[in-house]
Amino acid sequence: MQLHDIWFVLIAFLWTGYFFLEGFDFGIGVLTKLLARDRSEKRVLINTIGPVWDGNEVWLLSAGGATFAAFPEWYATLFSGFYLPLLLILVCLIVRGVAFEYRAKRAEEKWQRNWETAIFWTSLLPAVLWGVVFGNIVHGVKIDAHKEYVGGVLDLLNPYAILGGLATLTLFTFHGAVFASLKTVGDIRERARRTAAVLGLLAAVAAVAFLAWTQVDKGDGSSLIAMIVAVVALLAALGANRLGREGWAFAFSGITIAAAVAMLFLTLFPDVMPSTLNESWSLTVGNASSSPYTLKLMTWCAGIAAPLVMLYQGWTYWVFRKRIGTQHIADAHIPDTHVSDTHAPTPAS
Repeated sequence: MQLHDIWFVLIAFLWTGYFFLEGFDFGIGVLTKLLARDRSEKRVLINTIGPVWDGNEVWLLSAGGATFAAFPEWYATLFSGFYLPLLLILVCLIVRGVAFEYRAKRAEEKWQRNWETAIFWTSLLPAVLWGVVFGNIVHGVKIDAHKEYVGGVLDLLNPYAILGGLATLTLFTFHGAVFASLKTVGDIRERARRTAAVLGLLAAVAAVAFLAWTQVDKGDGSSLIAMIVAVVALLAALGANRLGREGWAFAFSGITIAAAVAMLFLTLFPDVMPSTLNESWSLTVGNASSSPYTLKLMTWCAGIAAPLVMLYQGWTYWVFRKRIGTQHIADAHIPDTHVSDTHAPTPAS
């Protein structure tokens, strides 16, 4: 295995970590409209991800930076060809971060309601768009002999990519509902479990259809194994959720997402962006990578920095591991002028 192969695997790992972690906080954002009944319950949901949501986005920055450094041709073609959906995702992530921080700064109901609406939409749209983006990456797009994308925006809205968007939306929302049941107490915890049961069935339909299409179109033996793992883990998550084993349900829903992402990268390799115009024009790990010296230097840097980042993030999850409920929420009409909701310490259950 050459260095560019190793970096393809590392980038796949970074995207897997991002979707595992950001997936549940996208799901929590969507559930602020679907699950929470009042402002206090919305604050409970937001506080479950308050200490970790911004750390989860480090995985996205790392994946994008690694792609830029290790596969500059891939990065250039991807970000120029997929400019509009990636720009929409970026805007959503910016507005979403502002919404988390600004929501609790004023007591007016309209002010808080508007930021809560922003959290909902800026969680839902990226959850859909990431599926559309990766659906097109795996399926292939119009890349010419100069390694440039020559299609239009509407070419990205093909049935396979749209199904991918539905799969990621339902999987992330199910993952978020399981996380909500794991991190809350009281009535909202029970409703989160019931909501997860329904969302899990929807996710099973969308995800199985998308993965089966992927397997028929581009799959091999290794991708079939990843698909089976994803389906079995999803069924196990539904079973654990039904039995009230919330920790296991969350672990299995995470494995579902990880196995699904692994399947996509397994079907993609050795391409990084297949061309639908001519197979020989596809971007591969060989023709899109940086020089061996660059990859070697990156490997040393990643070997030192990555473990430290992962240890720090693991420590964060351990510190804020307690459950919370509405009884831990102060008067919803009193703004906190010193620290936003999203970074308040999680009270003990």
